[in-house]
This record gives sequence, structure tokens and C-alpha cells, in this order.
Amino acid sequence: MPLTVVLHGPAGVGKTTLAKKWMVDWTQDNHAKTFNSTFYLSCKELNHKGECSFADLLSKNWPDLQDAVPEILTQAQKILFIIDGFEELRVPSEALIHDMCCDWQKQKPVPVLLGSLLKRKMLPKATLLITTRPGALRELGLLVEQPFFIEIEGFLELDRKAYFLKHFEEEAQALRAFDLMKSNAALFHLGSAPAVCWIVCTCMKLQMEKGEDPAPTCQTITSLFLHFLCSQFTSPPGSCPGPFLQVPVTALCLLAAEGIWTQTSMFDGEDLERLGVKESDFHPFLDKNILQKGKDCEGCYSFIHLSVQQFLAALFYVLEREEEEDGDSCRWDIGGVQKLLSKEERLKNPSLTHVGYFLFGLLNEKRAGELETTFGCQVSRKVKQELLEFRVEKGIFLENDTESELDAQVERSQCDHRSLPLWTDLCSVFSSNKNLSFLDVSQSFLSHSSVRILCEQITRVTCHLQKVVIKNISPSDAYRDLCLAFIGKKTLTHLILEGDVHTDKMLLLLLCEMLKHSRCNLQYLRLGSCCDAAQKWDDSSLALGINQSLRCLDLTASELLDEGVKLLCTTLRHPKCFLQKLSLENCHLTEACCKELSSTLIVNQRLTYLCLANNKLGDGGVKLLCEGLSYPECQLQTLVLWHCNITRRGCKLISKLLQGDSSLTNLDLGLNPIATGLWFLCEALKKPNCNLKYLGLWGCSITPSCCQGLASALISNQRLETLDLGQNVLGKNGIMMLFEALKQNDGPLKTLRLKVDESSVEVQKLLKDVKDSNPKLTIECNNARTTRSSCCDFFS
Repeated sequence: MPLTVVLHGPAGVGKTTLAKKWMVDWTQDNHAKTFNSTFYLSCKELNHKGECSFADLLSKNWPDLQDAVPEILTQAQKILFIIDGFEELRVPSEALIHDMCCDWQKQKPVPVLLGSLLKRKMLPKATLLITTRPGALRELGLLVEQPFFIEIEGFLELDRKAYFLKHFEEEAQALRAFDLMKSNAALFHLGSAPAVCWIVCTCMKLQMEKGEDPAPTCQTITSLFLHFLCSQFTSPPGSCPGPFLQVPVTALCLLAAEGIWTQTSMFDGEDLERLGVKESDFHPFLDKNILQKGKDCEGCYSFIHLSVQQFLAALFYVLEREEEEDGDSCRWDIGGVQKLLSKEERLKNPSLTHVGYFLFGLLNEKRAGELETTFGCQVSRKVKQELLEFRVEKGIFLENDTESELDAQVERSQCDHRSLPLWTDLCSVFSSNKNLSFLDVSQSFLSHSSVRILCEQITRVTCHLQKVVIKNISPSDAYRDLCLAFIGKKTLTHLILEGDVHTDKMLLLLLCEMLKHSRCNLQYLRLGSCCDAAQKWDDSSLALGINQSLRCLDLTASELLDEGVKLLCTTLRHPKCFLQKLSLENCHLTEACCKELSSTLIVNQRLTYLCLANNKLGDGGVKLLCEGLSYPECQLQTLVLWHCNITRRGCKLISKLLQGDSSLTNLDLGLNPIATGLWFLCEALKKPNCNLKYLGLWGCSITPSCCQGLASALISNQRLETLDLGQNVLGKNGIMMLFEALKQNDGPLKTLRLKVDESSVEVQKLLKDVKDSNPKLTIECNNARTTRSSCCDFFS
């Protein structure tokens, strides 16, 4: 069977060099008996070729063989094709497998010709040697059959050490520089590429010659690359940065960003013209070896290493640019910041992840100043603010974040070493940017090291985080470490903790310590599914009694049970408890806890919002609650009893409450089978002392026969502003009765939600009449609302 060999490895580790060595060996007759002909095809260069036949493609590259190519191709079993840089092919994902050609004389786009060669539809007996980066292995795997994979590691540790010893004149300096690079795992991994070793050596040697300590520069890749770039263009002391650098550096960064988004590392004159840049702009960077002229492609340019291109692409977003002329941005294939950081885009283009890391690293004030001093360019305040406000997307900063599924198999063992320093770089923004106030870490795996790094930044005085969401992270120890970091954090006002850690007593104890701390300023706390078991609430109750800042507590989906609520009520009755809003939704409560809640409502005059949704309270529980609500001392304004098994009997009790001097203004009875119990509620709505402004009756089995009483109530009521009748089958007659009532009375109602038969012309006409006669009324038809606003609405 014909052989397919795949050389894979990171950028710059010598894949191309090894492939070309085959060409040299062949010319020296080492393999002449095996292969009569060997052809080298660079995907970088082929991207710039138009449609042609495969025979023409080879003839153009080897004009001396033009006449012999047809004869050579007839003996495919004696041909070796070297396809270099598969990842560089400009072709839509998976498109190569759909358009195939078996005729080497037929005109086709170059990617189609290469795809046909790889898939062995064309010249199936030829031998193939392919080089690629790991990120393209999945796409390549869809094309080639039974390939033989060889991983190219580049410089090993001894090779890197030897390189440093050769670059530095003094052995002590070389070893010092080598140890510094080795101390940064991500930088040391990049050092497998000789070009990166050259950058590190050049940068550190300059610093040592100036008597500077290179250790701080090597702490992150961002700081090292930035220092290397700036050190190549340092102005003499006392002089201003050369204005001639502003345009070149902007052009260079534009080229880098365009290449990252189009997954291209080689550019020709056509690319430059499309982007609106001049070849002369690149002279300063060609002189410094940051940009290089193509060796095999005349008039082409490429960056010294992919990581340098990624770094410069990040600079593209950071540098302030003059207003583009109309049509400029249309010529660019560059996404915005939010698109750059989106999970979907990063999975399609792994380089974007590294650009994102560099981008956050460049937010550092000191680094921004270094840029402005060297190049005379201003750092974009708009982009900086956009990044500061950007929520940390779920999964975006995993310590073991991989470039693709197949890449994970290839590089998983190296990934931790690469990512931790990048994570360190990113986390530094929490303490270096005082405007960064919101952090959301969700659906993520955080190793012990990454949590430690994050916590170190959070605990710093210069960290000004106010709102934090920690949701569904693993391992569970991460919750503990983060809570420990939040103890004494004065700026923190909003905290959400959600996840499967309800058996972690230590977490609850740490939360208690946070609440009891004298510097605690927490106002909103949500512990979704984070705690259960009544006996664990002893310390919590004490903490809530001591804390004087907490105003909103959401314990949704916590298995408190009735015993836990009884302990909580003891705290709520404490004279120094300042809670105003409490959510106990889906906490497995029954009628048994309602007596304690009722007495709490009488004693605690600060509590204005209580959510008991999705608990089996029943009519018996409603009776007990109404007893407490009827006391004049009770100041509760909002009561949520969504899905609590309340029937007609419960409505009668609530009606009696509302007809008294009750403080309730918002009542949600959605998803309770009250049916004809609506009649009792309507009687209450007719009374002048009923204070309800919001009444939720979503999905309450209300029938058309109930609408007459409701219509009458709407005519006489002078306070109700919102009525939710969604997901109730009111019928045509019921709807007509309600609309007629609304036409008669220009009352306070502002919002009405209900299910309407849109096919009825009569109903539609009446609906229009109601809207015309009462323009301030909003009628939401067929509303499919399934959720309510939470008492812990952090972001409004």
C-alpha cells in the first residue's frame, strides 16, 4: 500500500527543514532506487496560485521538467510528493472532502487538486510526506488513509541549552538566561522553536548588557515579547519616539491580525494592496528580523514565528488607530474583540486563544506605557474598557484548554506547562485594573495551580471586584479556595455560588467567616444548590445575625428542608438581621415550616420580598402564612407562591388577606390549579383597600366562565398595574369580556398578558380598539413566559 507520512509539531520546530532534507538526500542519490521524482509543494505559496491542472502546477514550479511531467505522472508509484504546511491551505473547513478530481490534466482550484492528491483520488500510488501543525490534524485525518504520524519536537532541553551557550559570550550569563526561560513553562515550551530561542536570547542579552535584571521580563510571554519588540526600537534617552514608527507598526499589526483570522502566515503583494499597506512600511521590521522575506516565494513575507504573529495581532486591537476611511474595514477579514474571545471562533481557529491571552496581558498599565513610549502610539481606551467589561466566558481559560480534540491527544501532556503562565498573565488584570469589577467563571475545570494564581490576585488590595459568579466549576475544592480569598474583600458586593457541592460543610463554614468579617460589604448572595442539611445552618444563622450588609439571600434549589428553614427563621427574627429579600425556591419545604415563617414575617419588618416557589406548601401552608401577613407589623410587599399546590381554598384565604390592610403589592400564584378560586381573588380586587399592583396567574387553569368576575374587577380596581393570565384557555367569549371591560375603564393597568385566538377577526378588532382607547396599556398575547424575575437580580 502507498505510504503516507505526516510530520506534525508546533510552529518553527523544523518540520519544513526535515522535509527539504529529503529533497537533498534524493539529489544525493540516497533514495534514487525508490523514487524517480520528488516534488515539493508549499501550501503557503500555492494559496497564491489560481485555477490550473495538476500537471500545470508541477510544470510552473519545475519549468525544466515541463515536457517530462506527463510521462513522470504516469509512473506515480515512483513519485514522492512533499506537501509542506497543510494548515496553511486557505479553504473552508471540511470543504476538501466534498470536491474531488481524479484527472491530473483537468483545471481545478489548487486546494481541490491537493485535496484530491491527499484523498488518493489523483495519483493514488504516489508516496506522500505531509507537514502540519497539530491544530490541522483533525482536518487532515478526514483526507488521508492510514497515515504514519511522526511528532517533531524541535529543540530538546539540551539543544536549547547549547543554543544559549553559543549565543552568549559569558557562560554565566547564558546559564542565567536559560534558567529564567526554564522557570516559565510556557516560554520554555515555545523554546523548542529556534526562532523563539533567538528572541529570548536577544532580549535578555540586551538587558544584561544594560545592567538590568531580566527576571521580571521572563515572568510572562507577553512581557518578554513586548520588551523584545520595544528594545529593537529604543530611542536615545531624552528623545521622543520616532513618528516614522507609528505607521509601520500599525501596518505590521494589521498584517498579523489579518493572517491570524485567515489562518495565513505568508503574504504577497496582493495581500498588502488589499489591506492598504505599503512594502516600504515593513523595512524597519525586516531589518530587525521580526518580519522575513519568503525564501521560496518572491515578493512574499512571513513573521519570524507564529507566536510573534499572534502577539502582534493582539497589538492590532490595543493600538489606537485613526478613523478608517470608508471601505477600509470592509477589505479586512478581522473580527472584533467579542468574536475573538468567543468559544465558537476559538475552536475553529486555535490561534485566537493565544491572541486573547496576549490581549489581556497587554492591558497592564506598565506595558501600555512601554508601547506608547517606544512607538508614539496611544493605547485604545475603548478596547480596554470593552475588555474590562467582558465576562469571563465559560471554559475560556481552562488550564488544560486545548486547541482541538485531536490536538488534545497530541499535546495534552504539554498543555499545563503552556497555559499556567498565560493564565498568570491574564489574572494580573484583576489587580492592575481598578475598573475591572465583574468576574464570571462558569462550566470550567480549574486546577489547583490556576485557582491559587486567581486567588492571589483577588486578595490584593488593588483588586476591585464587585460582582462575582462562580458556577459549576470543578474540582469542588476550588469553591473553598475562592471563598477563602473573598474573606475580608471590602469591594465585593454580589456573589453567586452554584454547583454540586451541597455536602461540603467546609464551604459553608468559609461563607460564614466571610459574612462575619468586619470588612464584609456583601449585599447579594446566591447559593444555588450549594448547601443542605439543617444541622449545617447553626453557624450560618449566627453569621447572618452578625452581618449587617447583606440585603438579599437566594438559596434556590438548596435542600434546606423544614428544619433548616426553622433555624433560618431564628436568624431572621434577630433584631440585627438586615435581610430585605429572601428566596427559598425549590428547597423541599412543606406546610410544616410555614408557622415559623409566619411568625418571622410579623417580627422582621425589614423583609419585603419572599419567594417560596416550587415547594409543596398547599392550602394549609397558605393559611399559616396569611396569619402572619395579616398583622399590621408585617411589611412584606412581594410574595411568590409559584407552583405551591394552592387550590380554590387557598385563594379564599388570600382573598380575605387582601381585603384587609395588607402590605402586599406583588403576588405570584402561577402554576397553581386555582381554577374557580379566581372568583375570590376578584372579590378582593374590587375592594378599595386592596393594594395589589402585580398579580401573576400564569397557567392557573382559569376557564372562560371565570372571566365575567375578572372583567368586573378590572372595571372597579384602581391599583392593579400588571395582570399575567398567560397559558390559560380563556376562549373567545372570555377574551371579549375582558376587552370590553378595558374599553370601559381607563384604569391603572399597564401590562396584560394572555393567550388569544389570533384567527378570530372579532377578537383582533376588539384588541385594536382597546389599544387605541388605552395607549398606555401593553397587551402581550400568547406569552410563553416560564420564568419569573428573581429577588436576586444582580445585573439590573
